[in-house]
Amino acid sequence: MTSFDSLAEYEAADLATVLEIEHWTAKVSGRDEVASFELRVTSTFRVEDGSWKLVHRHGDPIATESPDGPLRNAGH
Repeated sequence: MTSFDSLAEYEAADLATVLEIEHWTAKVSGRDEVASFELRVTSTFRVEDGSWKLVHRHGDPIATESPDGPLRNAGH
């Protein structure tokens, strides 16, 4: 991951959820060049034995049409 944008956060005494956009670069679709792509990610944490633990993480590509498929150049 190269960077992220925090969009929303919810925190209770023993549970927290964070919504972010993650900015990545990787080789995709069998290509030789490195491409940029973004994922919308939700992470949920809870307190276990006095420490925050990641208990669920879901990420998906931002759903916009692109001939490059779901993992594509950011901003297209």
